[in-house]
Amino acid sequence: MTYQTLEIEIRSSNAWVWMNRPEVHNALDEVMIAELTQAFNELGKNSDIRTIVLGGRGKSFSAGADLGWMKRAASFTEEENRVDALKLAHMLNTIAECPKPVIARVQGAAFGGGVGLTAVADIAIAGEYAKFCLSEVKLGLVPATIAPYVVAAMGERQARRYFLTAEIFRSEKAADIGFVHESCLDEQLDQTIEDLLSSLNLAAPDALHVAKELIKTVSHRQLDDNLMNETAELIAQQRLKPEGREGLSAFFEKRKAYWVA
Repeated sequence: MTYQTLEIEIRSSNAWVWMNRPEVHNALDEVMIAELTQAFNELGKNSDIRTIVLGGRGKSFSAGADLGWMKRAASFTEEENRVDALKLAHMLNTIAECPKPVIARVQGAAFGGGVGLTAVADIAIAGEYAKFCLSEVKLGLVPATIAPYVVAAMGERQARRYFLTAEIFRSEKAADIGFVHESCLDEQLDQTIEDLLSSLNLAAPDALHVAKELIKTVSHRQLDDNLMNETAELIAQQRLKPEGREGLSAFFEKRKAYWVA
């Protein structure tokens, strides 16, 4: 598929999805939202793709909402606003629920929706000059559709500060509060991600998907008999799957599993 706002780069079994509107700092509009939804749907179903990296061309990851889009939205009816907002919510959920591991490669500005895109990734790596801002309240708005993911990523206590102050916080602070997994020199950003991809590509593809689902299963649940039974059943099933059998056989036979390049 040909995209207007994205560039898809396939490197071996890894897909790099580049937001490609550098002239507007990769600001989100209705076209990019639709294309990100489509790209992650397609890549998530592609058995040849093991992992996905989301990045932005130019100086910024994503500066949030496109000004033209915001102007158009200002004249929308209540129903049109609802439909428009649901498209953004669906795009974020599509990336968050992608069966493949997703890494956010963050450089420069990640404001508003750019913070949301960082939060929906499984792993977020930020360059040293990356900066984040939830600026919505300054515009009389709130970071509504991105809120579930951002709060999950940074925690409620930190969200109470940054949702309300709309202050900019830098890469090092984002790492300190756990919003991104790592902050590194900008020139080391790609190598840091390549190292992560190397680790991810040692893992069984289906096991990675199941591991992502497992996190959702156990998060915010009390450890009780039901949860213990569910997790015991899961590992029992996984051991009997072809990947489980192959992984254990490869380990004991001191060889690489078939999914390792």
